[in-house]
Amino acid sequence: MNGSSVDPVTTALHGLLAGLSLIIAIGSQNVFVLRQGIRRDHVLAVVTVCIASDAVLILAGAGGLGALVRAVPEVVVAARWAGVVFLLGYAVLAARRALRGGESLEADEAGRGSGLGPVVATALALTWLNPHVYLDTVLLLGSIAATHGAQAWLFAVGAVAGSMIWFSALGFGARGLGRVLSSARSWRVVDGAVALTMLIVAGLLAVG
Repeated sequence: MNGSSVDPVTTALHGLLAGLSLIIAIGSQNVFVLRQGIRRDHVLAVVTVCIASDAVLILAGAGGLGALVRAVPEVVVAARWAGVVFLLGYAVLAARRALRGGESLEADEAGRGSGLGPVVATALALTWLNPHVYLDTVLLLGSIAATHGAQAWLFAVGAVAGSMIWFSALGFGARGLGRVLSSARSWRVVDGAVALTMLIVAGLLAVG
């Protein structure tokens, strides 16, 4: 398809919808953003890391990095197994919190969670150690962007906008759930769900 013959707004809209369709699927990164949003714990930093990472990968895909990833598949394989190990470790920590309990979120405790460094490091790991992020953003979105010819960058910008909308809504929109999940019992359920999600994603990565 020759992108130059298509309205630029339409191309950007295609990128927006394509980006959202890939990002919205429930995964380890989304679960982490949701949990941080509920806790109101360094939400801006987490959302910024996720959006910036997506932007780098999407724009790299539109710029042709997908060809390099295809030529060196070991990159995806390495990220895959590193991701499995990290996700299993995170699942163990979440399961421990679920079993021990004791965590709650009072109105005056919002934002008093983990240090900024560990939170940002976790957000980066959940993004860059997930091989699907390379397949979805660099390869798939990059390939679709290429079909738009001269407007490939408009498609990429639309996809980045989708990432901005989704992670902002997920992180900051989750704050309203803090009141519902103010009890220690509620947080045991949340952490149990987090642990299960991480285990499932790790299992899916391990089997290929």
